[in-house]
Amino acid sequence: MSKVTTRFAPSPTGLMHLGNVRTAMLNWMFAKKMGGKFLLRFEDTDQSRSEQQYIDALKEDMLWLGLQWDDEPLFQSKHAEQHRNALEKLAEGNLAYPCFCSESQLNLDRKLATSRGLPPRYNGRCRALSADERQTRLKAETHVWRLAVHADAGEVVVPDLLRDNVHFLRKDLDDPVVVRSDGTFTFLLPNAIDDAVDGITHVLRGDDHLTNSAYQVWMLESLGYTAPTCLHHGLLLGEDGARLSKRTGSHSVADLRQAGLFPEALQQAMVRLGHPNIPDDATTIAALTAHTDIEHLSTSSVRWSNDDMWRWHTKILHALPAETLAPLLIAACKEQGSNIDEQQSLALAEMLGGNLNKVEDILQFKRLFDLETPFASEDVQTLQGAGATFFDAALATWKDLEQADWAAWTTALKEVSGQKGKALFMPLRLALTGQAHGPEMSRVVTFLGQEEVTLRLKNVLDTI
Repeated sequence: MSKVTTRFAPSPTGLMHLGNVRTAMLNWMFAKKMGGKFLLRFEDTDQSRSEQQYIDALKEDMLWLGLQWDDEPLFQSKHAEQHRNALEKLAEGNLAYPCFCSESQLNLDRKLATSRGLPPRYNGRCRALSADERQTRLKAETHVWRLAVHADAGEVVVPDLLRDNVHFLRKDLDDPVVVRSDGTFTFLLPNAIDDAVDGITHVLRGDDHLTNSAYQVWMLESLGYTAPTCLHHGLLLGEDGARLSKRTGSHSVADLRQAGLFPEALQQAMVRLGHPNIPDDATTIAALTAHTDIEHLSTSSVRWSNDDMWRWHTKILHALPAETLAPLLIAACKEQGSNIDEQQSLALAEMLGGNLNKVEDILQFKRLFDLETPFASEDVQTLQGAGATFFDAALATWKDLEQADWAAWTTALKEVSGQKGKALFMPLRLALTGQAHGPEMSRVVTFLGQEEVTLRLKNVLDTI
């Protein structure tokens, strides 16, 4: 068997979205697991919509996801001559033919077939034209090109790793259009010819392509090529159960990156779809690949979950060493016009790492490093409810301490103020952190130190 070679073949007409991610990851993982090659090919024959900015963005997103391709990127437009030669060879063997039927005629044919309980396939009208009539009409009439697949007998067999061999009776297949009336190719022919020319051995894609695969296998075998083995997995659905695509609101990778998502979180959420037995400690893409048996991937549709993706993000965030998290906190603060130095960022990372769902949540604790941060209106009400007498006592008992000690402070304040439980602890937490929930207060007062705690208590007295 030749060396396994897979590919990811996006059209550079938009940003990479979640459906692209699944296709790219499955093809990359299969190639790596089999010791093969993974190629990146841009299907850029739609020159009116293909743009360099999307080529650049797709490359950037692939690298961000850790999906490095082998060799130089390929471009479908470079194979234009092979596409034309393939069509000519098919036409010479009467395996492709020009169709002159108008759209109105085709619509009428479909309605007639449906009214008779038949599938709305092309009825083969132009397939029966003589060679002379075709040549005469080609010079004067608008036309498309179709593959002559439909037949009363015979079958097409699609080799599939998940479904064994999938058999299609030719009487159930149509004569699909491969060249539009404007002379441009549809997806079917260039995609298949490129796979043959590029030496692709395996194609992993959604089961919505099963019929396309039948047409492409028939075409490649008719041209003397060996068709690649397929793996048609279940479709990726949105949280509402509808098919997920960039046309139906699927997130772009660029949007997720902008939102601060870790690429590892997207990898985890995506790869585990249809792979329920991957252990939780498979935390790298290499580990995911090792534990993934793609040949036993679920053939059922799978449903995407943004919540699962962000849960993985939080899990990864909580596992980051403080040294890794600290520069991320600096960047998040800087983006919002706040500045923390390296020493502060390291201390904040150690103290707050387990309290953040996203890196930018550091700004919720801005009061810890910026005394000028205003309180939320509801927090002011809580502080006012505690009262100036409480905070005067808090300030006095704090000044009496020889060192920053949360337990000693609250014990002394409890005796002086008569407050306990939430009435004691909540006003102090709000005063120092600006948040009702967060890290252990013993760590907070150690981080702030005696002078900073004093300043915050005075600030609260001024506020209320």
